[in-house]
Amino acid sequence: MPAKNIPFLTVFLLFLGLLRFGSFPGLEAATGKLASIPGLYVFGDSLVDAGNNNHLAISLAKANYPRNGVDFPGGKPTGRFCNGKNAADAIAEKFGLPLPPPYLSLKGLLKKKKRESASVTGVNFASGGAGIFNGSDETFKQSIPLSHQVNHWLSIHEEITTQLRPSEAQTHLSKSLFFVVIGSNDLFDYFGSSKLRQKNNPQQYTQSMADKLKEQLKRVHDTGARRFLVLGVAQIGCTPGNRQKNSTIHECDKEANMWCSLYNEALVKMLQQLKQELQSSMTYTYFDNFKSIHDIISNPARYGFDDVTSACCGRGDLNADFPCFPTSKLCLDRTKYLFWDRYGHPTETAARTIVDLMLTDESQYSSPLTLTQLVSS
Repeated sequence: MPAKNIPFLTVFLLFLGLLRFGSFPGLEAATGKLASIPGLYVFGDSLVDAGNNNHLAISLAKANYPRNGVDFPGGKPTGRFCNGKNAADAIAEKFGLPLPPPYLSLKGLLKKKKRESASVTGVNFASGGAGIFNGSDETFKQSIPLSHQVNHWLSIHEEITTQLRPSEAQTHLSKSLFFVVIGSNDLFDYFGSSKLRQKNNPQQYTQSMADKLKEQLKRVHDTGARRFLVLGVAQIGCTPGNRQKNSTIHECDKEANMWCSLYNEALVKMLQQLKQELQSSMTYTYFDNFKSIHDIISNPARYGFDDVTSACCGRGDLNADFPCFPTSKLCLDRTKYLFWDRYGHPTETAARTIVDLMLTDESQYSSPLTLTQLVSS
């Protein structure tokens, strides 16, 4: 019906409805954005690092050089271990939020206004090479372990409670999303250290990882955080670097994947226990990244990929002999590759595919709630 034929009363009532519900029906689907969270706070490792390691003077775990960032706006490296945006960026865009800036980029008096603005829309604390355990980084300071990331969050929390009235701050924290992506580096440490393997069997070590993560989640929860999105560890045995070690048939490292499964099982049980302890004051989504990557590798064409074994950026067999350096060979079509580099960091397209799986209504990857249900709870 032409707009000029709609009675004025109908238009007025429709306007009131928009004021009440905040958007036109179907607008979210049309724009691909959701409007359910006021802020996104990111904790983790290189899978979601947005450049914090750029500010660590002696860190070797940096991606602040080409060809990283080749597809990021401006075509310059930002410190993301990716050709473009990572999963944390993709989630922020889905919810219509600014990309959460690296926490360390907000330090200093000259950046006070930027910090104040970012504190209420989201901050990224993630650090390439970081683990649940502090590990060697206590000595070498090459990354920011999870406990230190939570310390940084406490600083941002103080900023929020200074800017907002107590009731506003409480609502903001309870409605924001706290995104946690960590654990792979602890597993790499385990099967790279004979001392760790002598001290703990795989079950003991992965259980201690889950227990330590629980401590840090409780610290964040104690500040008023209520909604958590926690990713399980993916199939790190299927990264190009691990496949390349098997020079004949390039199979996945089954033992590494087994350890990932053990940790994910401990993680799921820990989250269930934490929910029971905290009751209604916590809601969470566990996303089964192990299964999502397995399904993509098993049926790449279904997800639009051509190559799920090689690195897009690198050199040698599977492009995995060397990391992604400025002189590395670069694949022509980054949208067709699952992996960006030998370490298994996803390409931007892969990161967006995984985020789309987080937001699907199907529950095969997410429990006990889908991400959509979590932000609507």
